[in-house]
Amino acid sequence: MTNSNEKGKRGERELAKWLRDNFNVFAKRGQQHSGSPDSPDVVADIPGIHLEVKRVEKLNLHTAMEQAKRDCGDNVPVVCHRRNRSEWLVTVPAGFFFSLLMVDDI
Repeated sequence: MTNSNEKGKRGERELAKWLRDNFNVFAKRGQQHSGSPDSPDVVADIPGIHLEVKRVEKLNLHTAMEQAKRDCGDNVPVVCHRRNRSEWLVTVPAGFFFSLLMVDDI
């Protein structure tokens, strides 16, 4: 197994632990198949999302989002990414992000 594969696994376990510690949700590294809605990088008790994890110094964000979109099925593609000595960042489609901000009863 290559170093990048091991780093990817570590990143997936790290994000799962971060979610558990900070949001008290069930989260674990997913079953790694050939990419499908049934095999996100991290499985979490957050309905309707597909988590794609990238733990790299240089990320082609569009390529990562394309992969998440291919694999997400009917779920929202979410790319969680982090460089060394940096915080986790999350990229989602703009329509989904802004739908979270809309409040009907204002």
